[in-house]
Amino acid sequence: MEVNPVLEPLMESLQYSFFQRAFIIGILIAISSAVLGNFLVLRKYSLVGDGLAHVSFASVAIALVLGQSPLLFSIPFVSLASVLILYINEKTNIYGDAAIGLVSSFALALGYVVINSSKSINVSINNYLFGSIITTSQLDLILSILLTLIVVFSVLFYYYPLFSITYDEEFARVTVPSRFANYLMAILTSLTIILGIRMIGVMLISSLIIFPTVTALQLTKGFKQTIVSAILISVLAVISGLSASILFNTSPGASIVLANGALFALAYAFRQFKGGHLNG
Repeated sequence: MEVNPVLEPLMESLQYSFFQRAFIIGILIAISSAVLGNFLVLRKYSLVGDGLAHVSFASVAIALVLGQSPLLFSIPFVSLASVLILYINEKTNIYGDAAIGLVSSFALALGYVVINSSKSINVSINNYLFGSIITTSQLDLILSILLTLIVVFSVLFYYYPLFSITYDEEFARVTVPSRFANYLMAILTSLTIILGIRMIGVMLISSLIIFPTVTALQLTKGFKQTIVSAILISVLAVISGLSASILFNTSPGASIVLANGALFALAYAFRQFKGGHLNG
């Protein structure tokens, strides 16, 4: 079968194991981030992804200086930061985005100081800032599979508590284990951020949490329908973005974000057209 010359670079690249691994990891992270994004966006906590991404930058910088695995070092570091954000939110009069801003800005400054004060880092920090396909490893693949299973089964098992805190946290406090649900969501989000930065980068990972959900909200109304739609949109954006990055030699992370942006624009235009058509 003759291959279209335009698609030939893509087909050739897919013969390499690291490209195959990148697509699989990308799809798995897309599923996890879309599922969690639905809860975070509707709770107006979507910026927690951006905040934890800044924390992961600091953890990566410290890990590289200490000669440790950035991935394994970041898991407890970022998870603790997510718990700290919730603790500040609960125990002080600092709420929501202010708590996120405190922790994330401090972590970003810490990471910058660590990098500039050390001469032992011989890895391009751009790989972590904007993502890199070739940095994904077999360990990333295994952890991505485990994470996706943990996220999906956690949401299925604790669906009612998570749903309750999303729509009415005050009522949820007297009917469900709301505190546990909050901490569960924070830790699952931190794990998704950590794995996602290898693919899409620290600076862009939050878009993978926000875009699919806001795009799905243009097309659906029900909560469960929005989750399913967000997953499909997120997977489509990752596949098209990675494919475009290979075909046009662009940044994988940026290409995925642009694909998400294009899908949102199409969904928004479809909603406007449908609304106008029905009204007309």
